Parts: sequence; C-alpha cells; structure tokens
Amino acid sequence: MIWDAWGVPAGHHPLSERVRTLLTQVFGVSGNPVVRRDEGDVPLRESALTPAQRAGLAEVVGADNVSSDHRDRVRHAGGKSTPDLLRRRVEGPQDAPDAVVFPADHDQVLAVLAYCAEHAVAVVPFGGGTSVVGGVDPVRGRFDVVIALDLRRIDHVTGIDPISGTATLGAGLTGPRAEELLAEHGLSLGHFPQSFEFATIGGFAATRSSGQASAGYGRFDDMVQRLKIATPSGTIELGRAPASAAGPDLRELFVGSEGTLGIITEVTLRVHPVPETVTYQAWSFPDFETGAAALRSVVQAGAAPTVLRLSDEAETGINLARSGDIGGSPVAGCLAITTYEGSPAHVAARSAEAAELLAAAGGTPLGEKPAKEWEHGRFAAPYLRDALLDVGVLCETLETATTWSNLAALKARVTAALTGALGEQGTPALVMCHISHTYPTGASLYFTVVAKQLDDPLGQWLAAKRAAGDAIVAAGGTITHHHAVGTDHRPWLPDEVGDLGVRVLRAVKAELDPAGILNPGKLVP
Repeated sequence: MIWDAWGVPAGHHPLSERVRTLLTQVFGVSGNPVVRRDEGDVPLRESALTPAQRAGLAEVVGADNVSSDHRDRVRHAGGKSTPDLLRRRVEGPQDAPDAVVFPADHDQVLAVLAYCAEHAVAVVPFGGGTSVVGGVDPVRGRFDVVIALDLRRIDHVTGIDPISGTATLGAGLTGPRAEELLAEHGLSLGHFPQSFEFATIGGFAATRSSGQASAGYGRFDDMVQRLKIATPSGTIELGRAPASAAGPDLRELFVGSEGTLGIITEVTLRVHPVPETVTYQAWSFPDFETGAAALRSVVQAGAAPTVLRLSDEAETGINLARSGDIGGSPVAGCLAITTYEGSPAHVAARSAEAAELLAAAGGTPLGEKPAKEWEHGRFAAPYLRDALLDVGVLCETLETATTWSNLAALKARVTAALTGALGEQGTPALVMCHISHTYPTGASLYFTVVAKQLDDPLGQWLAAKRAAGDAIVAAGGTITHHHAVGTDHRPWLPDEVGDLGVRVLRAVKAELDPAGILNPGKLVP
C-alpha cells in the first residue's frame, strides 16, 4: 500500500464538486489538497540493527530476506489509522523498524523468534499493515532493536477438505488471494471486512476480524477450526475437532492475541461453496430506533440476511448528499442494506421471510439499486478519509458493541462525548453511525467522525478518542468490537477484563514469551 495513505494509487481520486461544495458549506475549507512528500524524502530514525544481528537473522531466512532498505522500513512503520497517517505527515525523523524480516515458513518464524529472544530484539508481526489501532506500530518497549516480521511469503494453501468444508491457509495470504485460490475448488470463505483487499488471513485471526457478511457467515473467529502458532517457547497446534470438552478452548488465547503471545502461521477455516445466486434489497426506516428494532426482529427470528446494515439519519443524509437521491426520489430517515446468498430456493425463502419481518417493523422497500451501490463501493471509505485529510478535514472511525436493550443509550453517550470533546476545542463535529454486525442479543455500532482540522489534528483527535473510550466504558459497551486493542485501546482493557483478567494475560505471556519480545506495547497492559 501507499506509505502515507490507504490502499493503492489507483484508488485515490479528487473529491467531487458536490463533496467540495459540501465541505465549504459545513467546515469552511477550500477543498484544495495539500502536496504530499515522496517516501524517499522521509527522514527515518537510524537503524539500530547491528551487523552481528543482521548476520544472525540472515542465517535463518537468507540474506535477501533481511532488509534495512529505506522503502521497506517506511512501509512497515505502522498501520493505517488517522493518527498513523497524521504522524507520517509531520516533519522530523520518523520511527520505523530497524529491519524487516521475511520468513518463508513456520520453522523460519520459530527460529527467528528463538534468535530474537536470545539477543533481545523486539518483534512486530506484520501482515497487510491495515491496523487502525496501532497494532503494527514499531514500539520498542525496553528493547534497543525492533524488527517487523513480514509474513507475506507464507502465502500457500496447505490443504482443502471438501467433505468437512475446511481449508488450511498460510497466514500471509491476503483476502483476495485466498478467495482466488479457494474459488479454484468452488469454495469461498465469505469474509469481507473493509480491509479485505489488503489484510491477511493471519491478521484476521489475530484481531478477531468481523466481515461485512457476518450476519450470514459469522465473524472470523467463528470460522477458525485449527491454528498453528510459533512462540519463543516453541510451537503450539490447537483444534482437533469442531468442538471439544477437553478443557478450556486454548484457541481463544491466540485468536485476538494480536501477536503478543505468538505468531499465527497457519489457520484451518470453515469454508462454503461459492453462492449460486445473490440478491439485494435496500430498506428505509423513519428513524434509527425503528430500524434497529426491525433488524433485531429479523436476527432473533433466525432469518438474518447475509449482509444486514443500518445507517442512522446523519450517515444516510451524507451518503445521499454524496451520491444523489436513490432512484431520483428523496429518502428520509435511515437506510438499511440487505443481501442474500446461497441456492436460488434458499435465497428466495430467506429473503421473503426477512422482507415480511422488516415491512412489519416499519420498513419501506427501496429496491436493489442502493444495496448494489453500497456493495460496489464498500471498500472505498478509507480512500475518502484520506482525501478529506488532504484538504484539512479530520475524519476517523471507532466502533463498539452492546446488547439490544442498551444500544440507544450507548449510541447517545458516545455521540455526545465526541461532539462535546471536539466542540470544546472549537471544532463542531459531524458524527455518523451505523449498525454493521448483528447478533441475537445485541449489535455493533460503527461511528464516523468528521471535523475541521486544528493546528494539531493529532492532539485534537486523541482528546476526542479519550472521551469516546471513557463514554463506551461508562455506558457498558466493549472498547472494541472488531478493530482490536493494539496501543489505542490498551488503556481501557483493565475496565474490560478486570485486574485479575490482566494478570491472567500477563501470566500467559510470561509462559509463552518470557523475554517479552512479541509486539511490545500492544494489548497486554
């Protein structure tokens, strides 16, 4: 990906005249983008990797697979959150890993970890580099040297079991490449988070990723059957059967562990046949409360579509302002998106049942066009975020989840915290929200925040983020539903799991990573 932005150059386009006019009206900015510098002009902190350490790592992976090249270091200097990108735009030396190491297989990962533990080198596992919570930032902790361990070479399919409906994939496979290889066997994983185009199988597992089709296929952690993990203390393989009563499920220690306990090198996942057909239907609801109740009725009836999303009034209005009215007719209230995948008979039955429930709950059908338009642009939002940053508009997201009964209260408190924190700084904010993932007992809330940048946009956002995190905890939500903990959410983890829970995590880490080299500063307080 681009070193100081999301994605690839082809995905970046100038803001439309409609959006530029909107920005001028709302935020008073000109809409003229700043000139960004070339990555070759970015000063980096000098590499602290010693010749002896380079030679030791090269012995494991080969000299060509240990790089202190400027370009490699820049491109492994962190993730793609708004704070990550703002830090890369400041003057002065940028922090970066001292080297990037590219292992070819599990055994090489194991040997690299053994070497680094012995020689006090911190290791940051690196997949697609899509973290938005500081999960791949090159935090050194108490170590003088930190390397990024890039898993891109572990990009194979080890095995397909069509009878059981599973596939074993290398951790370095990207989402698109995994779908391409599975499609050769008529199979699909069906995991499509916004990071899909660049994120990896190992990253999905390490962060408890949740894809846009989670209503139909579940979260990524629901799909995990087996794991192979390299740790400084050795290899651990987990998951012998679809379910087991052989004590606590230790897979749960590593799914979501963010590379702090071990490095996932191989994942066996539940897969399904490529859907025979896909249908689309959009709905309008008079307000968010009515729409949320409608989604709840569908999910609790066991009739959930493959994709089920609901935008609030603000998000619906902004999306329409960007794209124009749906079908030439204004849409008031809140827009919901549904899609259905499977055999024609299954899709017909499920969509009919869901449509009856949504209509009974106050929904108005809008046809398939809005749903198809959403699918067409579903991976494009980070590109718009970057374009807004370029013209002096702050844009960032955060997410949480709670029970259905607490959903409205949580949404109100987080919205108030964000608007209050930014308003106190003299920058009125637009806060939008949508339900992106649903469960029988609750749902996630995904917030997008837009405000005019101040002279210190990083400090501006961090103040708002602190207020939102405190509000989430106070309102009984989870500090993160699918973005993970990283560095950004780490201060609130004791509120989430309690002091005893923190001690349990520290004890597990001490056993698996006694030297503390794995991803310092992330997850574990």
